Amino acid sequence: MIPAGWSVVTLDSVGSTNDEAMARAEAGAPEGTVVRALRQESGRGRRGRGWDSPPGNVYSSTILRPPVPPAEAAQLSFVAALAVADMAEQLVGADHRVAIKWPNDVLVDDAKISGILLESAVGGGGLVGHVVIGVGINVASAPPATRYGATYLSALGSTASTDAVFAAYIGALARRYGEWRAGGFGVTRVEWLRRAAWLDRDIEVSLGETVLRGRFADLDEQGALLLQTADGGVRRITAGDIFPPRA
Repeated sequence: MIPAGWSVVTLDSVGSTNDEAMARAEAGAPEGTVVRALRQESGRGRRGRGWDSPPGNVYSSTILRPPVPPAEAAQLSFVAALAVADMAEQLVGADHRVAIKWPNDVLVDDAKISGILLESAVGGGGLVGHVVIGVGINVASAPPATRYGATYLSALGSTASTDAVFAAYIGALARRYGEWRAGGFGVTRVEWLRRAAWLDRDIEVSLGETVLRGRFADLDEQGALLLQTADGGVRRITAGDIFPPRA
C-alpha cells in the first residue's frame, strides 16, 4: 500500500529515476512523489558507478523536502538503508541474516541486495530544497558480484512480485522517514547499529588509493564511521568503502 499523501509515477523505461525525480522536484513536485521505472537505460550508483538495470527488479526515486541543512539531510542515507533492510527482513524470513554495510548497502547473508543513491539541491536559507533517494532492489537478478558478493530476493526464496517488493519498501521508507523527522538521528542510529555489518570486527576502509585497517568501533552522532587503529587511535571516516579483511 502506498503511504497516505504519497504518489507514484510509473514509467516503462527511463534513463535514470534519479534524474527524472530531480527534474520533477525542481519543477515543484511535492514531498512523497515517487518515480518508479520498470527499467533504467543509464542507472547509476555512488561515485558515478553504473547500475545494471534490467527488467524484473525495482528501481525508484523518492522526493523528500525536510527543512534541514545539507549535512543533516545526508542522514537520509541511513534512513533509506533501514527501509530496505525492513523490506528484506519481511520478505526473506528469519533463516537469512540482513545487515547494512556502512553507510547504506543492504546485505543478505553478506551479499549485496540493493543500491542507494542520494542527490539533493540547496534551497533558501541554506536548507535543502529537496532530496531524492534513489534505490535499486535486486528481485529477479543481481549485477556482477562485488568483493562481498551480490544476491537477489528470488534466489533467497522470496516469491514476492516487484509490486509487492516496491510497496513493502515504500511503506518502510515512510515509517523510517517519519521516525527521523520526529526524533532526529538518535533513533535511526540505534536501529542502524543493530543491523551494522562487521561492527566490532576488523575491517578495511578504501579511501581511493589509501587503504586503512582497524576495528569498526562505532557510528558517531553524525553518521561517520569510527575506526580504531592498531596504535590505539580512532579515525573518523566520513566517506569510503568498507570491506571485511582479506583472508
